[in-house]
Amino acid sequence: MTARLDFSSEAFFRDPPKAIATLRMSGPVVATRFPLIGEVWITTTHDATAQVLKDGTTFTLRKEDGDVAGLRWWMPRYVRTIANNMLTMDEPDHTRLRSIVDEAFRRRAIVAMEPRIRAIADDLAGELFANGSPADLVQRYARILPLAVISELLGLPPADRPRFIAWANAMSSLTNVVSFFRLLFAFRKMRDYLERQLQIARVQGGEGLIAELVQVEREGGQITPDEMVSMVFLLLAAGSETTTHLISGSAYELLRNLGLRDWLEEDWSRVGLAVEEFLRFVSPVQFSKPRYVRRDVEVEGVRLKKGDRVMVMLAAANMDPTVHDDPEKLDLERKPNRHLSFGTGIHFCLGHQLARIEAACALEALFVRWPKLGLAVDPAEIRWRRRPGLRAIAKLPVSTEGRGTPAARAEAMIDRSLTAAG
Repeated sequence: MTARLDFSSEAFFRDPPKAIATLRMSGPVVATRFPLIGEVWITTTHDATAQVLKDGTTFTLRKEDGDVAGLRWWMPRYVRTIANNMLTMDEPDHTRLRSIVDEAFRRRAIVAMEPRIRAIADDLAGELFANGSPADLVQRYARILPLAVISELLGLPPADRPRFIAWANAMSSLTNVVSFFRLLFAFRKMRDYLERQLQIARVQGGEGLIAELVQVEREGGQITPDEMVSMVFLLLAAGSETTTHLISGSAYELLRNLGLRDWLEEDWSRVGLAVEEFLRFVSPVQFSKPRYVRRDVEVEGVRLKKGDRVMVMLAAANMDPTVHDDPEKLDLERKPNRHLSFGTGIHFCLGHQLARIEAACALEALFVRWPKLGLAVDPAEIRWRRRPGLRAIAKLPVSTEGRGTPAARAEAMIDRSLTAAG
């Protein structure tokens, strides 16, 4: 039996725990239909998700002929170039490319970037209401910060950031066939731009991760020119898009849960612990890419056949009650926190450290700069992008006029009174 659930619906994004709990009742691995993908199995438990992600021999990202999942014969060559990256590769090619970018990252200590990231966040927080109040926290803050950080890390010109924002918006708005063709146009522009930047680095050198990658290439790193383009594209896109929605989703939860916000503002040294819980609860990346089942296999008692496709549902793994107590509850003090938001196995997220630092700096800079920051609309009016697989708030209007809507403030007062009474 195929489970039916609209993974791009407002109802799903507004209350994922409810939808996930219903889905899990059908089993640890469930047959369903996913937008743009089609018929596919999805995992609904932590253990099933971990099994698929860790077994790269049984569950591969490519078909036996080596084609990337999801690519079609009619798609332009530049799409194939961009899609041919580490996230779509199995062994041994994945390790070959991962070792190259790992070497480049080692030459650029991520932890050492924290003061610079904090400075960027402080500046952006100060400019949030430069065009008046209310302001859209997504476009004015959550999107700009990760793009500014990753472009500096890569060594890209600051003047080019507006085009990065336009490309990021195109990627985030992928919901149907029409938006897919708009995305193809953005992909071509990005491919051409990144090819130029790589060529500049080869001729002139420079500062940043692109120059470091070029140096590794010169030192004998086994990577083709097309793979270099796809590598930089992956770093630029993956290094900004998901962090955008982690920041905006986390800010939204604090804006509508004032008791949790008070707890965090009492001691900002707690922000690292809070970010881990936001990663689990918000789960910006809801699903992995589809994988091919290379042999008949059993996953948590469910039989999958060779040739089937399976996607791991990271959001469901993060809501598994056998791993997390009261998973539907946002608990900023949760310890331990065995979330799988960065995946596991060989494809564990390369930028996990950077994303954690950016989210922590973003939240502290925002709420320290604007201690009375509040939602400019009722939480019920917030909408999510209809982008399957990515939990992304479309707009987050905030104002300087008070900490939340009257209803939110009243609810917080009741919560504090109950806590005191208890």
